[in-house]
Amino acid sequence: MVEDDVTIRVGLVRAFQADGFDVGSSATASGVGMLAGLPDLVLLDVNLPDGDGFEVCRTLVARFPSVRVMMLTARTEEIDVVVGLDSGAIDYVTKPFRLAELKARVRAQLRVPSGTTNLAADEVFALGDLRLDAASRRVWLGGTELVLRHKEFDLLERLMSEPGRVIRREDLMRDVWDEHWSGSTKTLDVHVAALRRRFGEVPDTPSRIATVRGVGFRFEGSP
Repeated sequence: MVEDDVTIRVGLVRAFQADGFDVGSSATASGVGMLAGLPDLVLLDVNLPDGDGFEVCRTLVARFPSVRVMMLTARTEEIDVVVGLDSGAIDYVTKPFRLAELKARVRAQLRVPSGTTNLAADEVFALGDLRLDAASRRVWLGGTELVLRHKEFDLLERLMSEPGRVIRREDLMRDVWDEHWSGSTKTLDVHVAALRRRFGEVPDTPSRIATVRGVGFRFEGSP
């Protein structure tokens, strides 16, 4: 974690340590070189007191190709996103951010083998004729772009990040809605049904999003 805002840095370090991560942190660009060992992933701010995060990213990726770098910044202009991804970052998260989403993105990136980080840089999931671009938050079915609501997109992205794997209802609620969620999963059912309608699927027929009763949902790729 490379972040000069002490409140954000300390809060995120504690949050990820609570989830079992081994976390090192620095408030400066120069401090990156003092982190113990070679990290699997770096959460990197752009505006640092002693350097530019984009340049730090380029240097890290050039020296250590296996290291995944995620930008975490208040700079939200499209050109900043483009520069960040072009510098080698695998993801670009803007402040203010949702902790649950950030954690989900970190977990998703750590599931990608390090030898394929060049593919993850484009943040594209393509399964069958369905394609999701996480950076632009756009989805296409065949040649037609689908217009999804905010949470519909987040849910689809979470499901597509682990195709063929059953994801528990509790995990989906935690990752997509609230990391401290507890209670009814009715809203999850509503959003799954909405996605199926977006896909043009008919009730009681095979779906891209399979229901595993009593457990959760599994993304199949094609109905």
